[in-house]
Amino acid sequence: MTLSSFPIYALRKGNALNFESFICCRYLKAKHQGFISLITLISVAGVAVGVMALIVVLAVMAGFTSELRNKILGVNSHIVVQKFTGTIDDYADMAATIAGMDGVASVTPYIYSQTMITTGSNGTGIVLRGIDPASASSVLSLSSQLIQGEIAGLTRADAQPGTPAGIILGKHLARQLRVGMGERIRLLSPSGPLTPMGVIPKIKTCEVTGIFDTGMYEYDASLAYISIKAAQQFLGIGEGVHGIEIKVDDIYQAQDIATKIEEKLGQGFVAKDWMRMNQNLFSALKLEKTAMFIILTLIVLVAAFNIISTLTMVVMEKTKDIAILKSMGATSGNIMRIFVYEGLIIGCTGTALGVGGGLGLCKILSRYQFIKLPSDVYPMSTLPVKILPFDVTAIAIAAVFITFLATIYPSWQASRVEPAEALRY
Repeated sequence: MTLSSFPIYALRKGNALNFESFICCRYLKAKHQGFISLITLISVAGVAVGVMALIVVLAVMAGFTSELRNKILGVNSHIVVQKFTGTIDDYADMAATIAGMDGVASVTPYIYSQTMITTGSNGTGIVLRGIDPASASSVLSLSSQLIQGEIAGLTRADAQPGTPAGIILGKHLARQLRVGMGERIRLLSPSGPLTPMGVIPKIKTCEVTGIFDTGMYEYDASLAYISIKAAQQFLGIGEGVHGIEIKVDDIYQAQDIATKIEEKLGQGFVAKDWMRMNQNLFSALKLEKTAMFIILTLIVLVAAFNIISTLTMVVMEKTKDIAILKSMGATSGNIMRIFVYEGLIIGCTGTALGVGGGLGLCKILSRYQFIKLPSDVYPMSTLPVKILPFDVTAIAIAAVFITFLATIYPSWQASRVEPAEALRY
């Protein structure tokens, strides 16, 4: 070996990084320390498994949140405007005022009521929504959710006087009532006229003109749509509506737009955005995601303890080498960096393998969708996956930072080795 190839020569020439990385790589490649090499591989595998689990779980949580939000916003609007007392009679003028505001894409009136629906042998309670077929499609996703029929079928009674009003049922509701397209059902409202015999419920006959499937069991088993005119006649509320639904350009600006709408309409009206109406649900999902991140980070911490034990044993085995290096001119800082680099190589290798494995597994789950979910329990039929670059970056940085912290103590211990004491014994 020539003088120029000796690592200490490079150190004296001021190229300390090459010297430290050279020694670090020699320690990692050493074949005679079989037990320590095994622990090193276990440490790499521990970091990789922890990072991969974090990426997959957070991607599933993000996918679940995104899919649930899309499902909810497919049935409900971004903002709902209601009046504190009674119905809104001048809703046409109010809708025009709201539609002219910045950030508002479209508006539509609605009527909401709970009622009974019956057939010849079956009956159940439902949520009945009266909508304007002309403007509802621009706010709601009902048209894309229809598996049979068309939204225009709700106005069949207006086009053909004397025929029953059209009604659109959820898929599971139609299955429960055992009705299909063209069959007739009856709506019963308890708020009927008062007679000497008591309150007589109102009854309205409707014909099934459509069946929709939102993918959410709660909606598909309990929701039905009729036209606003049919709902007004059935509920006896005259020309009024219960509220106005609004679609905005940016769903994350819905809260600010709702505040502006309340200021525009004045007292007596309330505008609730989709985040406010589903605050408990999305807060619970966010808390669950945070908890899963903390719990699965413990896997990386376990791997970090493996790194500490690995480096500690390497320091114990290489005490003589450290003493010789110090005798030849290496400083405590050089020795400390050698073992820091060794720990970082283990951590970065495990992190890289974990990121690659996690992204690959997410791609497989997203493409093949072989994990099925029961539709009556979950609002989607397959496991949703959505990879967020911020989550992946945060996981990688956290894993590298944890492994860096794990290298500090054994590296500090190595830098404190006294050459004279080590060589004497």
